[in-house]
Amino acid sequence: MSYCINPTCPNPENSAYSQRCQSCSSQLLLLRDRYRVIKPLGQGGFGATFLAQDQALPGEPSCVIKQLRPSETAPQVLQMARELLEREAVTLDRIGNHRQIPRLLDYFEEGEQFYLVQEYIHGATLQQEVKRNGVFSEARVNQFLSELLPLLQYIHERKVIHRDIKPTNIIRRAQDGTLVLIDFGAVKNQVSQTLANPTEQTALTAYAIGTPGFAPPEQMAMRPVFASDIYAVGVTCIYLLSGKPPKDLDYNQTTGEMMWERLVQTSDHLTVVLRKMLEISVRNRYQSAQEVFTALQLEPYLDSLAQSMLVQPSTVSKERMSENCEESGVFSINPTAVSGLGVAQVRSAILARQAKTAETTATYAVGTEPTVVTKPTTLVSTHTGCNTDQNSKTPRRLDTQGVLRDYLKGKRDFALYNLSMLNLQDVDLSETNFHSSQLVKTNLQGANLYNSNFAKASLNRANLRDANLSKAYLSHADLEGADLRGSDLSYAYLNDANLQGANLCGANLTGAKISQEQLALAKMNWMTVRPSGRRGLL
Repeated sequence: MSYCINPTCPNPENSAYSQRCQSCSSQLLLLRDRYRVIKPLGQGGFGATFLAQDQALPGEPSCVIKQLRPSETAPQVLQMARELLEREAVTLDRIGNHRQIPRLLDYFEEGEQFYLVQEYIHGATLQQEVKRNGVFSEARVNQFLSELLPLLQYIHERKVIHRDIKPTNIIRRAQDGTLVLIDFGAVKNQVSQTLANPTEQTALTAYAIGTPGFAPPEQMAMRPVFASDIYAVGVTCIYLLSGKPPKDLDYNQTTGEMMWERLVQTSDHLTVVLRKMLEISVRNRYQSAQEVFTALQLEPYLDSLAQSMLVQPSTVSKERMSENCEESGVFSINPTAVSGLGVAQVRSAILARQAKTAETTATYAVGTEPTVVTKPTTLVSTHTGCNTDQNSKTPRRLDTQGVLRDYLKGKRDFALYNLSMLNLQDVDLSETNFHSSQLVKTNLQGANLYNSNFAKASLNRANLRDANLSKAYLSHADLEGADLRGSDLSYAYLNDANLQGANLCGANLTGAKISQEQLALAKMNWMTVRPSGRRGLL
């Protein structure tokens, strides 16, 4: 199908490759002699977006075209809209390539119309996700923050304020489950406390102020700062947890604060973090994405820290307990020392102890902080702080419901577990430690296993079809006979993994660490994307 982009056309849909619009008789030319508009995607205050095909490239890949189309035709409004489109193009170009931001492909003027071409992100927005599947659990909100906050830090480090973060502007990419932030049309390129030309700046900002309810007071007053994006992320979290947009929430008539706490079920820790993200006063809010991320980093350790501070060993001295745990590869924390430390210091102490007692391997992740994996040879006891099963070598068994329940509660360590033959199809188990676990014949089809650790795990004849294994660590894993058809293994670490008879037909191995000898043992076809990024057997 071809689509007429004449703003006044009453019936813009046309048959494929029509030369003229059947409704308004406008010529249906290829934009820039390469882009064929297929259908509309949306329309805002100053522009419309369309899905198009780039016919100058092999396969005619999809792209998104933004057309300047202001709701008013006054010269000053047209000029402001043009500046906004140019601002978005300049900002996207300055930000550069990032896997969570659509790439800028083109920017041009044609027929007195301005166009911006971007990478098309196939997937669903977080708003669509909530409407389709229901509200997020706390574990999923934590995962959302762990994905979005590093991106926000990246943007802010380049002196860019997005100013319109909300569920409809965050897409979960269908290919790999990655969250992608879109619509940089409302960005502010730098923080300025004073306006050089208040009249012009105020008029321009009126078209790019953000979305009421998601934008904090200082942004509505046209004084956005980096912390304004933090507020918008906080409001997005409330939507994910409650399913209610800001306009449907009550507000404190005295302070203007959003009244959300009774609508969600969150731990005390996350509640405190969200409160600070949603502070009306900028001074009291987190000032950077890194501050929020740091506050959330301690969460996985809270339960064990609380036990350490409450339990007093009766028969084993603290010194000997620490020695035993270091020998077995389990880290311990001195309760007295913990009580006097802040979040950052405790996290540093944990990471330092992990680094001291860890194996020399670490999860392979491009562009992220490597996660050190401790020796999973013993379990921590609430009585001795060390081994609960010294004489037994039997892996601990969990059923499907047990795995899902523990993961939703925040558990990310299933090292040495027996999870063989479980049905874990389409589940989210990203960033989880399966070191040395048994996953023989386990059904993980379509599962999100992004950045998970499968070192020395047995995945013999496991079903990993269409699974997201991007950045997964699979060193010395047994994948003999595993079904990996259509799986995403981009940037995965597969050195020394056993791929005898593994089916890699249609799998994406872009950037993966894997040898030619390993690939020779596996099944591949012309749809397999090799580590070089090229398709085919050669």
